[in-house]
Amino acid sequence: MPTNISEGSKRQTKPDYAGFLNIAEGSLAETENLLMLSRDLEYLKAEACGRPLTETSEIARMLYTLRSEWRRFNQPVEGQYAVD
Repeated sequence: MPTNISEGSKRQTKPDYAGFLNIAEGSLAETENLLMLSRDLEYLKAEACGRPLTETSEIARMLYTLRSEWRRFNQPVEGQYAVD
C-alpha cells in the first residue's frame, strides 16, 4: 500500500495520483481480507491477527483522511479551469 501512494505521488497528473490512492485502498482491503481468511482457516492464531487487523482499520482511517483532504485541496476554484 505505501508503494502505491509513493508511486502515485510521482505521477504527472492529479487524476493519476487519485487513481493510485484508490489502488492503495484496494491493497489495504486485500490485506485485511487475507488476515481474516488466515485467521478463519486457522493458518494464524486469532490472537496473532488482533493487532494487525486493528492497524489496518487505523490505516484505513488515515488513508480516508488523506484522500478527503487531497480532494478538498485539489477541487477546481470556481471560474478557473481545472489543470492537471
